[in-house]
Amino acid sequence: MNAYPIHQVLKQFFGYDSFRLNQEAIINRVLSGKDVMAIMPTGGGKSICYQVPAVLSDGLTVVISPLIALMKDQVDALHANGIKAAFLNSTLSLQEQNTIIAAVRNKEIKLLYLAPERLMSNNMQFMNFLATVQCSLFAIDEAHCISQWGHDFRPEYLGLAALKARFPQVPVIALTASADVITQRDIVDKLQLSNPEIFISSFNRANINYYIQPKQKVFEQITQYLQGHKDDSGIIYTLSRANTESIAEKLREAGYSASHYHAGMSNDERSRVQESFLRDNTKIIVATIAFGMGIDKPNVRFVMHYDVPKNMEGYYQETGRAGRDGLPGDAILYYSRGDINKLMRFVTVENNNAQTAILKKKLWQMKEFAEHEGCRRQYMLQYFGEDAPAYCGSCDYCLSNLEHKTATIEAQKILSAVIRTGQKYGADYLIDFLRGSSSSKIVPAHKELKTYGVGKDLKKEEWQSIVKQMLQQRLVDVDDSSYSVLKLNDASNKILKGLQEVVLLIRKPKEESVSAQAAPQHDPKLLTELKEIRREIAEAENVPAYIIVGDNTLIDMATYLPLTHDGLRRISGFGDYKVNKYGPAFLKVLQSYASGNNLESRIHLKSPKRERAERTEKPVASATHKATLALFNEGYNVEEIAIKRNLSQGTIEAHLSIFIASGELNAAKLLAKNKLDTIIALIKQTGFTNVLKPLKDLLPEEYTYGDIKIAQAHYEWVKDS
Repeated sequence: MNAYPIHQVLKQFFGYDSFRLNQEAIINRVLSGKDVMAIMPTGGGKSICYQVPAVLSDGLTVVISPLIALMKDQVDALHANGIKAAFLNSTLSLQEQNTIIAAVRNKEIKLLYLAPERLMSNNMQFMNFLATVQCSLFAIDEAHCISQWGHDFRPEYLGLAALKARFPQVPVIALTASADVITQRDIVDKLQLSNPEIFISSFNRANINYYIQPKQKVFEQITQYLQGHKDDSGIIYTLSRANTESIAEKLREAGYSASHYHAGMSNDERSRVQESFLRDNTKIIVATIAFGMGIDKPNVRFVMHYDVPKNMEGYYQETGRAGRDGLPGDAILYYSRGDINKLMRFVTVENNNAQTAILKKKLWQMKEFAEHEGCRRQYMLQYFGEDAPAYCGSCDYCLSNLEHKTATIEAQKILSAVIRTGQKYGADYLIDFLRGSSSSKIVPAHKELKTYGVGKDLKKEEWQSIVKQMLQQRLVDVDDSSYSVLKLNDASNKILKGLQEVVLLIRKPKEESVSAQAAPQHDPKLLTELKEIRREIAEAENVPAYIIVGDNTLIDMATYLPLTHDGLRRISGFGDYKVNKYGPAFLKVLQSYASGNNLESRIHLKSPKRERAERTEKPVASATHKATLALFNEGYNVEEIAIKRNLSQGTIEAHLSIFIASGELNAAKLLAKNKLDTIIALIKQTGFTNVLKPLKDLLPEEYTYGDIKIAQAHYEWVKDS
């Protein structure tokens, strides 16, 4: 084992002052020879978790990766940091492969990247070779690919269980950006990990802004957005190969640098397009989901979805390709309910009813997310079992003007349509009926009814929002067993008789268009000069520009103007190796610019980079939260308040948790002491202060999510008081 402490390795080779999220705990666990599963957000620094141990260990670290592009990218980045690494895949000649194998045998390589099939081919020939060298760690990247319950199952990953059987003493680290509880258990089981510690970091990507736009005149919306982002790199995802080609062609005709990418292209074509994008020669890629997994391009500023993704895990991973450098990024989904209906017909897995049911459920959850009347970030984080406030300030919902509006008449119209058509139809049909659609799908007899066409004054999207909120408030029921047919309930009858008022939340977009937040303050002219010298260095070394240093590092230089080697060391991303290798070229530009503009260094204003803390901002109690507290203080219990306010019990518990966290409400009034003590002990043991699912899985069945929320709020109050 090498004598370097882990913080020294982090600074010397990677140029960072401190670890992020769970990196340090994961590295220490791996270095102690234990198995680990790490779930970290895209851009959260998963590779550091095995690259630091690789530098510190005497033997070889073998990294299993599903994509050739990722291997080359990672190896180039390691070389730029002064770390010896190599990959073996089909792009290399036999002679090149033999050279690398000889280097591994001679202990000249610290990290070796392989595809999973390489280990299993030719009667485990390569596995036998690894048995002849000293292996210190196996890292399984994109580990969700081993699970049939995951969103990107790859059969070739199933053979990786042989690693623990053949090398029982070598630790294994499994890494992924997104895996629900079922997938987590499946990964541990399929890889045969030995008593692994599972690290779950926050899923929150605070620098990404989430927007969902109606799928109307999409190309016009895209070009309108691009007018304000002409120099930005971005990815546009679509499910159709034909669409990738047609959209890319239209973008080129409109004057944008765009290429298409899909699985129907040859390997050479795909490699050429990908390389051009990585080197910033192509700004926009229009692609199917065949593009992206393992693409480590940090300066992608936007990710658009022309079509709705098939599940939340895929959406999270794809949007997570924006802003990996920590600078602002936009995720824009163009949504149509028709896309969901279309996809529902294509998610059937032959002879596997269980997996078909899982895929349909995941698609339905994607629909719920896109149609959710609330904070997008909160919905996404709660999907992954992480609690979050109802306001993030950076999604289309939270950035809208929200108004309460009495909509009793509109509700009566929709309920009347339900009755007059015999309670046999779903929302889409009823909305078309109300708007007087001339479509042949409207039953001729229905066109004679008085209610036909009485809703022409509202757009289809407005009616959809009304129905959605009525369902959320339980003002009408839905029969899922009958193609989501709307049915009247007691509240519906009261509304029709004029005995109950309906108040809905109307969301009006603000005038400003979707745009990225302002970048940190820096000198734009100097930044341009620094980008140019970076481009020259990258071309000389035949690597993408970000491999030399990232955009965030350039912005730091243009902001703080370091004029010495020591000053450069204070810039995040400049380790000793890069300072010595690239420092003179950058310093020449910086010193010349400072001299020519009579400027002094501002490096003394820069504090050392710290770990980006997970957001734990306490939500501010609003009028609706206070209304819940008032009813609780009057003696009503959670269930009674939920009924009285037409809200779910979970929402009421979330309201009251705010006052527990602030010390205004005693948790003992809501939760028995034995339960409270049990959950608090588990929180202290696991550190799960703001995630729900992992705690729920570790507790007995009778413990509810509401119980956990209350205990977490109490823990926050005790910790801060």
